[in-house]
Amino acid sequence: MDKQRKTISYREAGVDIDAGNRTVELIKEHVQSTTIPGVLTGLGGFGGLFALTGDYREPVLVSSTDGVGTKLKVAFELDRHDTIGIDLVAMCVNDILVQGAKPLFFLDYLAVGKLLPEKAANIVKGIAEGCRQAGCALIGGETAEMPGLYAQDHYDLAGFAVGIVERSRIIDGSQVKAGDRLIGLASTGLHSNGYSLARKVLFDDEHKHPRDSMIDFHYLKEELLVPTRIYVPYILPLLERYSIKAMAHITGGGLVENLPRVFPSHLDAEIDRHSWNIPPIFDLIAQKGPVAPEEMYRTFNMGIGFVLIVSPEEETPIRQALEKQGLETYSIGVMVPGSGKTRL
Repeated sequence: MDKQRKTISYREAGVDIDAGNRTVELIKEHVQSTTIPGVLTGLGGFGGLFALTGDYREPVLVSSTDGVGTKLKVAFELDRHDTIGIDLVAMCVNDILVQGAKPLFFLDYLAVGKLLPEKAANIVKGIAEGCRQAGCALIGGETAEMPGLYAQDHYDLAGFAVGIVERSRIIDGSQVKAGDRLIGLASTGLHSNGYSLARKVLFDDEHKHPRDSMIDFHYLKEELLVPTRIYVPYILPLLERYSIKAMAHITGGGLVENLPRVFPSHLDAEIDRHSWNIPPIFDLIAQKGPVAPEEMYRTFNMGIGFVLIVSPEEETPIRQALEKQGLETYSIGVMVPGSGKTRL
């Protein structure tokens, strides 16, 4: 008679259901801290329910999805995971803000090689902080343990944001004209773009640890993991008072690629590169590469994370309103007749 074969469990295959349950318990407080009017469900349901509220005659939903890119590699190498979730939220809510939308709710997807509940809770803590900054609710998400697909200490993140705007108040750039001014809003550094180039330049090659870089490790730790700025709380109040004609979130592609997405093709954005203070981290990357100026400006935000296009008479009061909130702004250029490009 054959000996009875030993059974194998899901945990032995690499997936720990108990760790998943503990993770849910650890993140409950963070998720609940983002609750806003409209949220109808708590953590643990199959779907998140959100009721549309407010005095909208023709409400339009605006959605966006994004990730954090290879900035995650820096988080892995430095073993710091409490701010990367802010980046995830920022990349999505800043995108829907461009069309004048107020973020309503957010969902996240976290895929890991091995689920460590405390580490996962730290990541979700950052996501919740980003949602609080943006004024939206974290109403759902998914944590997937995938042994064999991800290394044990690695993970990936994706985010999904939904916002709302009155149809008549959608900002689409159609009213932009020659002579309108461009206001640049300061970034907090690299945000979440260009990290593949930054890492190659600063760490010499993709296999070298940041601690082995010739550049001061503590400086790199602070600079490279500074969270992406969330512009929602600065901009939403302005939309009630001013006629902002267009907005652009300066992500991958920099000012060169992102500005032409928001204004008519018979115009150009003429930018004065000397009109704002470029943070030292960008100079460091350019010099150590070396990286050519044109490559820098089409890879990184170069210190400008968000741009408003406004009429000349509204430029000063809008800048004053933003700076009163503590946000550094710059008058970076003007719209001129052209062919749908950024002139640097």
